[in-house]
Amino acid sequence: MAAQQRPLSPHLQIYRLPLAARLSIMHRGTGVFLSLGAFVLAAWLVAIAAGEEEYGRFTEIAGSLPGKLVLLAMLASFVFHLLTGIRHLLWDSLWGLENPRVTTTNTIVVVLTVLITAVLAWLA
Repeated sequence: MAAQQRPLSPHLQIYRLPLAARLSIMHRGTGVFLSLGAFVLAAWLVAIAAGEEEYGRFTEIAGSLPGKLVLLAMLASFVFHLLTGIRHLLWDSLWGLENPRVTTTNTIVVVLTVLITAVLAWLA
């Protein structure tokens, strides 16, 4: 008996994830990125301990355009991860699980991430 030709289920090319799902995935991604960023922090501490020449080399790399972009990405990841972590704690206490509040907190997280990152980068 021949198999019927059935249409395939919609996949990622067709289905669009809700913002809450995308932010949840980004929360995990920023957590991984921040774990890698811990190595940058460790390299900074090693450079301080190694002496003035090594510290100067580290600050030269960190002060370059790619270094500044990596540091900015780490800052934005930290702020985003912190805010979504707070939101997850609120969800764990059963606050904000209604669809309107989820939509509102999605927007708040994104806007506050941009604002706080901009302010902290400007102050640095």
